[in-house]
Amino acid sequence: MGKLNSKIPEGPLATKWTKYKASVKLVNPANKKKLEIIVIGTGLSGAGASSALGELGYSVKTFCYQDSPRRAHSVAAQGGINAAKNYQNDGDSTFRLFYDMIKGGDFRAREANVYRAAEVSNEVIDHYTALGVPFARDYGGTLDTRSFGGVQVSRTFYSKGQTGQQCLLGAYSSLNRQIKKGNVTMFPRREMLDIVLIDGKARGIIVRNLLTGEIERHSAHAVVLATGGYGTIYYLSTLAVNSNASAAWKAHKKGALFANPSFIQIHPTCVPQLNEFQAKLTLMSESLRNDGRVWVPKTKGDIRPANEIPEEERDYFLERRYPTFGNLVPRDVASRAAKERCDAGFGIGETGLAVNLDFRDSIKKQGKDIIESKYGNLFDMYKTITGIDSYIEPMRIYPAGHYTMGGLWVDYELMTTIPGLYAIGEANFSDHGANRLGAASLMQTSGDGYFILPNTISNYLADEIRVPKISTDKPEFEETEKAVLERLNKFISIKGKQTAASFHKRLGKIMWDYCGMVRNEEGLKKALVLIKELKDEFWRDLNVPGEFSELNQELEKAGRVADYFELSELLVNDALDRKESCGAHFREEYQTADGEALRNDEEFAYVAAWEYAGEGKPHILHKEELTFNEVEMKVRSYK
Repeated sequence: MGKLNSKIPEGPLATKWTKYKASVKLVNPANKKKLEIIVIGTGLSGAGASSALGELGYSVKTFCYQDSPRRAHSVAAQGGINAAKNYQNDGDSTFRLFYDMIKGGDFRAREANVYRAAEVSNEVIDHYTALGVPFARDYGGTLDTRSFGGVQVSRTFYSKGQTGQQCLLGAYSSLNRQIKKGNVTMFPRREMLDIVLIDGKARGIIVRNLLTGEIERHSAHAVVLATGGYGTIYYLSTLAVNSNASAAWKAHKKGALFANPSFIQIHPTCVPQLNEFQAKLTLMSESLRNDGRVWVPKTKGDIRPANEIPEEERDYFLERRYPTFGNLVPRDVASRAAKERCDAGFGIGETGLAVNLDFRDSIKKQGKDIIESKYGNLFDMYKTITGIDSYIEPMRIYPAGHYTMGGLWVDYELMTTIPGLYAIGEANFSDHGANRLGAASLMQTSGDGYFILPNTISNYLADEIRVPKISTDKPEFEETEKAVLERLNKFISIKGKQTAASFHKRLGKIMWDYCGMVRNEEGLKKALVLIKELKDEFWRDLNVPGEFSELNQELEKAGRVADYFELSELLVNDALDRKESCGAHFREEYQTADGEALRNDEEFAYVAAWEYAGEGKPHILHKEELTFNEVEMKVRSYK
């Protein structure tokens, strides 16, 4: 495959994007109408890309597996969206946002992409405001902001505790406008089952209509994956149950490199698991740590109700360990600190796997009305799930699988190693390094969709204007559809006794136990053995009732779980190969004397981009060396 070409423009960091836009190849308006683009996914990156590309005049075909584009998982984001507006006049800037993201990602991200994400963040806020997103405002009418983990400025714009929902509704309205104008054709309830390559270029997809089971072929001059992350590999996660990795994994098996798969974020503030029958966990926004204080009893096994434990017998362990940032340390740091306290016997609740998130002091100081205005829907949601009124007693929280910083490798133009195939939003690896800072996901996904991809994709499409509409009768479509049908029939023909969900649950426990918040060589090697045994059992004893030519949700699950078995092996091997601790990837063998992550910059300051070598063959590692010209790589400290 040769050396990876990240296509980073020459020149100073602050001018790279401006110079790129000034020199990129363009497609004139008349030619745009002749070019077709497929966009898969309708979250903030997918809906943003579809509406922006439609507005530019391209012919766009957009797909989602939900019944409506507005049900994409971006709807679940709660706390906010970052931008370097500096409305608070507290010293924020594009460079400071860039630096916080680079540092927060533990110096494992590409400088040029991160700076560009910070650069377009202000445009994202202006755009959403113009779309009518009801961001909170201060008494003077200016958009309000709050703090988030890993930063010392207030740059997070928010809409109570439902920012993702409000932004997605704005994106959905801009998408609908393009659908009505005829620039975007919407295909709901479709699942992408494979990419079609013609002469090495992405030229279409094979999808299954989830209502009828019909297999469909769709062609285009370029394909954009906006399909989110793979956090549900843990089974219990904060993601929607149907969130999956299959589209990205199919692209990977067709030649798109998969980067940093082991970089998975564990979110520190989630509702703890309540029973053995749950299919997912629920996120409590990081924004709550602005006003909530995290603590455990100072005495092991203290079972008194939280409100009966006096102040002097409480251990505010984040404030104690990290006095500079306190409760607003980054997510990886907060998660490991909570796990350490619980493992040491200081956890609360029936399982001992929880810590307190207490709003007593903030309510005393600010009043219940103010706290309710900031987080009311989160408090309501928590009470619905647990029965606890958090205005009166603390929330109980514990870390859970959340966001994936790894994803398909993309260059500066957001193109994968397959020409004409792009990956945007959480589906790519490019902006968050080894740990994502809170409220940077909505910023990055929206920036990719609305402001970056529409500029970069023309550099490729300018050379495609003489390519006529691609026929789906070509042999490449025929062969890809045949392979898809064989796989679907294989699932149905096993006729075993166990459901796909039961295998997913067991796989998730292996991944959580051995490749979750902390990892070590012995555990990772054991995980590989356990995954292979379970995968073999899956292909022997899976039960999928019904046929593929009908509504069949068990078949949908089977395909996604089969892909997770393969991805989990790559994920664990990536974690084994990276003999250092950085961000969310914490190897117990590599830590400082006080238990913090210990990087190895001499050997591992690179992006691990893995190439699929074929069924049963080990993946091939390609390294994109990371160079830092604007920031100095140093020990990440929040103390």
